[in-house]
Amino acid sequence: MSESQEAARLQSQRSVTTFKDALTADPRPTVQVDREVDYYRKQSQMLTTLITVLGTLVALVMGIGAVFGALNTMYAAVAERAREIATMRALGFGIGSVVTSFVIEALCIAFGGGVLGCVAVLPLNGFTTATMNWQTFSHLAFAFRITPLLLVSGLAFALLMGLVGGVPPAMRAARQRIAVALREL
Repeated sequence: MSESQEAARLQSQRSVTTFKDALTADPRPTVQVDREVDYYRKQSQMLTTLITVLGTLVALVMGIGAVFGALNTMYAAVAERAREIATMRALGFGIGSVVTSFVIEALCIAFGGGVLGCVAVLPLNGFTTATMNWQTFSHLAFAFRITPLLLVSGLAFALLMGLVGGVPPAMRAARQRIAVALREL
């Protein structure tokens, strides 16, 4: 038994149900009736999943790279300011104050990077590209949509990466022994 696909133009949205009932009333043929939009949505589901999975993997790998970049930057800042940190501690600033200042600095750097990333991706909003669906040999087009929710999620992800990359150096800065740090430089 071979499969065939047929398209029909109906007069209204409501007539889809009537048309479907008329075709499925006879139990002998196996008939599946879908609106064109639903048909193409089903056809593109695998491609959508693939793009989502690949995009998530790329974001995670880049996030890990961002954490290492933040760690490197903040450890360099701690090493460069060892005397300054020790002076602050000698003047009475507590461990919490030192940790807070470095975490805030890391969050500011991460926020700046997140804003730059959001601005850089905005030109892709509405960009349309296409690919071949190898199951049906149909041409599928899709557009990138940059929504406010995605932008906020991107900024939150950047801040999380800044936090993860900023806390360990901040803890190291706060734990430095005051006398040793003042003598080193």
